[in-house]
Amino acid sequence: MSPIEWLLASKEPGVVFQTKRDLLGERDPPEAEHVLDGPWVRTLLAGQTPDGGFGVNVYAKWAGAHWRLVSLVELGVPAGEPRCIAAVETVLAWLTGKGHRARIETIDGLTRRCGSQEGNALAVCCRLGLADDPRVRLLAESLVEWQWPDGGWNCDRKATGYRSSFNESLSPMWGLHEYWAATGESAARTAAARTAELFLDHRLFRTLSTGEPIRESFVTLHYPPFWHYDVLQALVVLARMGLAGDQRAADALELLEERRLPDGRWRTGGRWWKPPGSKGGNVEVVDWDSGPSEMVTLNALRVLAAAAK
Repeated sequence: MSPIEWLLASKEPGVVFQTKRDLLGERDPPEAEHVLDGPWVRTLLAGQTPDGGFGVNVYAKWAGAHWRLVSLVELGVPAGEPRCIAAVETVLAWLTGKGHRARIETIDGLTRRCGSQEGNALAVCCRLGLADDPRVRLLAESLVEWQWPDGGWNCDRKATGYRSSFNESLSPMWGLHEYWAATGESAARTAAARTAELFLDHRLFRTLSTGEPIRESFVTLHYPPFWHYDVLQALVVLARMGLAGDQRAADALELLEERRLPDGRWRTGGRWWKPPGSKGGNVEVVDWDSGPSEMVTLNALRVLAAAAK
């Protein structure tokens, strides 16, 4: 069985729908109508409370609405889905509320902000059809305003400003690209392009001084990435921006090929989550693949197809 045949046999309609659309070029795969029936999607939407949340803090790792929504939109839930819209309301109330905004600090002329929060939320809102909401515009404008000179973002109060954080910069690049795609706002596109240059100048994972990996986690494949940076997630967003074929991404593409299993699929090399029912923190609501990963394989094949164009 080929990797694509394996993906087409998935129990998750969102995986099948996106495989047909993105890898086989089908315009209107029928599975798009059944994404909400998928076991992962049903689990991610289970337990929703009347206020739109899930009985925990909106940012609770990884059961909060913030994290569930990122996974839901990546599984292809339709724009306007009422339960997702209700969950988004809790995220927007948090990120645009006076209490949250009042705690944002500017030190030495640089805003110290965990941009992954606004970045993930911005991407989710755009995917769900909310790009015209004034609160969503605030997220986009704030990210543009807070961008550091090197093209990224950082929440470290002690950082000198020489380098921003890769972890805090990948999601904003995604969110700003989605906002530009939804609205045509040129400032968002320019800001996302500046972040892409930051990553590409580092060949996505290398230090400028020695060429060695910046962090081992950057060259390890994960799903979901949550707020963490790795080469596959960087390539996914760059592919959406039409930049996967940039020659500076060649090292990352080669690394991705090296991670391919003999049967043509990919698996995660590590994970940021614990299976449902585990004790302690970082417990997921979904038991994502522990062997060959459907989402990692789907994303890797998408990236390689985009780079080959």
